[in-house]
Amino acid sequence: MKLLDGKLVSQALKDKLKVQTAVRAAQGKKTPHLAAILIGNNGASETYVGSKVKSCEEVGFKSTLIRLEETISEDDLLFKLNELNEDDDVDGILVQLPLPKHIGEQKIIETILPSKDVDGFHSESVGRMVQGLPAFYSATPYGILLLLEHYQIETKGKHAVVIGRSNIVGRPISIMLSKNEYPGNCTVTVCHSHTPNLKEICLQADIIIAALGRLEFLRADMVKEGAVIVDVGITRVADSSKKSGFAIKGDVAFDEVSTKCSYITPVPGGVGPMTIAALMMNTFKACAAKDN
Repeated sequence: MKLLDGKLVSQALKDKLKVQTAVRAAQGKKTPHLAAILIGNNGASETYVGSKVKSCEEVGFKSTLIRLEETISEDDLLFKLNELNEDDDVDGILVQLPLPKHIGEQKIIETILPSKDVDGFHSESVGRMVQGLPAFYSATPYGILLLLEHYQIETKGKHAVVIGRSNIVGRPISIMLSKNEYPGNCTVTVCHSHTPNLKEICLQADIIIAALGRLEFLRADMVKEGAVIVDVGITRVADSSKKSGFAIKGDVAFDEVSTKCSYITPVPGGVGPMTIAALMMNTFKACAAKDN
């Protein structure tokens, strides 16, 4: 078994972006600029946004963090987004999810200009991705592809099983893995809560993407020998031995499954860092697109 080390690969990608950003600066070109909106005081959201801002600093990007009260109205948030849309210096915009219940998530996503949609959630971005046109890929699925590519995981003709059908991970990664390119050319099965023979399907899989948000759902008896396992899940579990008081675990029972698979992502340190690296790459692309 080998680890698909997201920390290592993410750092390599960020190091490359740092060099590319320095070259842009030496050529007198614009520095990529990411604007992030954080609403309320959700602890997990604070951590995620903090990591994104830190990564911007690390690669030489400009970043703007906009903190808004949880009570902000939908109209006021839309006004702020339109300001960012009109700001030529801002290349990428992200609104950290989840949003307060009184704000329509899809309406907010659709308000961000597709040219600045570095999270890849806008319907135009998704539609272009489905059609095989240039687009910003959703950051987590894109990060998974970059991880598979780095480790040269063979995907052509392989059976990939995706557990979970969310618009953020499950659906987009199923489409990306079926595309006629590398990483891709997989035969893809999407499973969910209404799939009756899930264990049997998983046992046929060469690659399993576990993205259903259920603690240690994927067990060893669901995995065939030599399968590649990508764990997208993140669940906090009480752990008094940790300074924080909790441990982070995924959708895969790591200790069990790691004895059978050929490659597996750790949690934490697998898909999470790759998501941020993919976001940085999208932001760089958004900036570079303005050169022409």
